[in-house]
Amino acid sequence: MKSYVGLGVLGLGNVASAVIRALAGRAEYLERQIGRPFQVRQVLVRDLDKVRDVSLDGTELTTDFGAVLADDEIQVIVELMGGVEPANTYLRRALIAGKHVVTANKELMAAYGPELLDLASEHDRDLYFEASVGGGIPLIGPFRQDLAANQISEVHAILNGTTNFILTAMASGHREYESALEDAKMLGYAESDPSNDLQGHDSASKLAILASLAFKSTVRSDDVFREGISGIQAADFQYAEELGYGIKLLAIAKRRLDGLEVRVHPALIERDGSLNQVDGVFNAVRLDGDLLGRALFVGRGAGPEPTSSAIVADLIDLAHNLRRGVHNRIPHGVVDDLAICPMASIRSRYYFRLWVMDTPGVLARIGAVCDEYGISVASVIQKETDEGAGQAELVFLT
Repeated sequence: MKSYVGLGVLGLGNVASAVIRALAGRAEYLERQIGRPFQVRQVLVRDLDKVRDVSLDGTELTTDFGAVLADDEIQVIVELMGGVEPANTYLRRALIAGKHVVTANKELMAAYGPELLDLASEHDRDLYFEASVGGGIPLIGPFRQDLAANQISEVHAILNGTTNFILTAMASGHREYESALEDAKMLGYAESDPSNDLQGHDSASKLAILASLAFKSTVRSDDVFREGISGIQAADFQYAEELGYGIKLLAIAKRRLDGLEVRVHPALIERDGSLNQVDGVFNAVRLDGDLLGRALFVGRGAGPEPTSSAIVADLIDLAHNLRRGVHNRIPHGVVDDLAICPMASIRSRYYFRLWVMDTPGVLARIGAVCDEYGISVASVIQKETDEGAGQAELVFLT
């Protein structure tokens, strides 16, 4: 057995730096847990001359992935580059070469997770990906192992801290979307180009991973219906509150007789419900299992420190495997390869509002359209009147 666990890290952004700091700051504590130290031998970077804010004593920086792969002292590749390529190619090469892998890459796992897990199994290697969903919230481990006895029927989740921060600001301060977004950027919760978060792509990737595990099926990010939050206005929060609801960007996965629903979109949720209490940049996952009943996981879903917590935990578990020579203990397997139900097949309650001409007979004509398409109206409220324009605003719940 080697005297240390050799690591090769791909990428040196904020998360990778936090991981290296965590390994160094907890070196003695970690060594007591696993019986030997971790050693970061090489880090793959794009720019060798860039000034770093993390100590790299004894670690070699390289721009050549081949050099990392060729280092026989590196047992584990820690992929923190992000994006699908070249990460997908690198990790395939690593597994084939006999390296174990830890990754935080949600896009990659949502697109190619089943193939990578099968490849790891084929070569008797471990592939850990706890940090790919929910930052520091323990999710992947529980879904793969602790909940295995349950048949899960539903998953409802808040999986993106940026959008949850914006919606919280709009709800609590009666602010418009653009103003809340600027605050999120100023505080560092939103990227300069936050479209991946705001349009639901980030949540869709994470939901694809969770749904694959929860339902023992193959779900990819492209299977997930997506609608973002840019169309929500301050008035929607006001009316939702009056009706007894809050608004969240929900990631929803449900088992049906004919397959799976997988969707990400803004939704009204009960004002006193558990998910509506999850504010700011926090994430939450609520699930329903036939044996467990309802369970809720809540925590910081993003940021270097929470993400590094999940990555280091994966490394500790992997180091125990290395010590005992036991790998691939929880193999990937598709038990129920369920069909993905099209969004058009999903029946749900809806909220909508519209401005109409303030004249007799308008409600009757709207009612006739609803009747034609089989829409049952639960309630309708007239909220405002623009006498100058001769218009009124109506709010509907179906």
